[in-house]
Amino acid sequence: GDVAGISGVEWDAVELPSQFMENWCYDKKTVYGFAKHYETGEPLKEEDFEKLKEQRTYGAGMMAMRQLYFGQLDMELHARYDPAGGESIFDVQKRVAEVYSAHMPPIEGDRFLCAFNHIFGGGYAAGYYSYKWAEILSADAFGAFEDVGLDNEEGVKSVGRRFRKTVLGYGGGKPPSEVFKEFRGREPSSEALLRHCGLD
Repeated sequence: GDVAGISGVEWDAVELPSQFMENWCYDKKTVYGFAKHYETGEPLKEEDFEKLKEQRTYGAGMMAMRQLYFGQLDMELHARYDPAGGESIFDVQKRVAEVYSAHMPPIEGDRFLCAFNHIFGGGYAAGYYSYKWAEILSADAFGAFEDVGLDNEEGVKSVGRRFRKTVLGYGGGKPPSEVFKEFRGREPSSEALLRHCGLD
């Protein structure tokens, strides 16, 4: 049909379903339901699962700032940059880096922008922010499952049906903000993302 997959889905929410699914990789019951050696059937070692969980929060603050830096840089270049003005694109990069990457400013001669394909040739022009926004939406959506208890099978099924009906079912047929509010019953909150990243 005319609306299938991500067709018609606003950039604000296009990454939500895939990022949402990643949350299940930190739920022990879910992981041990499939994490077995393909020949022996031996389950994933407990220590490896713990490492998997630990890596989720390792460097989370710096990764968050990196995504915010890329998103803001993208918006500056597509919304406010004037090629006829006094700043080069590299000046813009340095200015934005002072706010979002003060701990590691670009070195002289840095030409990262020349390879930032997402915003110039990858379809994310003025939309890179959607990665971080989708992280907020997906963590908050997963929070609905956490709220009923991930071990509460009936509760998880009920929330899962609501997720399927709204987030997955409407696709681009309804604005993502309305879809999210219908699923969650409120506006999105960054609380779950901060908690999942160990930044709360």
